[in-house]
Amino acid sequence: MFAYLKGTFTLKTPTVVHIEVQGVGYEVQVSLHTYGKIQHLTEGILFTHLLIREDAHILFGFFDRSEKEVFLQLLSVSGVGAATARMMLSSLQPDEVVRAILSGNEGLLESVKGIGKKTAQRIVLELRDKISKTTPEPNISVLNHNSLEQDALTAMTALGIARNAAESAIKKALQVNKNFEEVQELIKAALKCL
Repeated sequence: MFAYLKGTFTLKTPTVVHIEVQGVGYEVQVSLHTYGKIQHLTEGILFTHLLIREDAHILFGFFDRSEKEVFLQLLSVSGVGAATARMMLSSLQPDEVVRAILSGNEGLLESVKGIGKKTAQRIVLELRDKISKTTPEPNISVLNHNSLEQDALTAMTALGIARNAAESAIKKALQVNKNFEEVQELIKAALKCL
């Protein structure tokens, strides 16, 4: 229902953020990962997922799309609810969760509070194939988790450029100029580095 919210952060705690969007305040549940990324910001964007239950409508917010995707994948696993998925993303970085699933590292998943051996096995079993189809490289991305860089990588792979080549070109472009303001500028510079 809500793809993202862009506005002013009026309250920030490690679990809940209030974001004002054109005079309307939204209460958004966040992970420690997202809180760490926004704690020093006064305004920004949160990618959102609205969970509708019989007794509540709960809005979850994420600093970047990749964290939201991992959250949604975790929700698709039988026995994993929103609280457990958020706990996983608070204990581990989103790319660590993906790597653990792809490599079958159940021990790492079990290290998260509330995740037992059977749940960890179920997560690996149900998500390994799904994630490997959407994430061709098990190392996820060697780029920083900067949304500008991720957007450029997504665009370049959509253009048919191999992921490794696109990552390499983006890194080369960033070595020349680290201050790209628009994703289009970064993409143009990276295309010249191919």
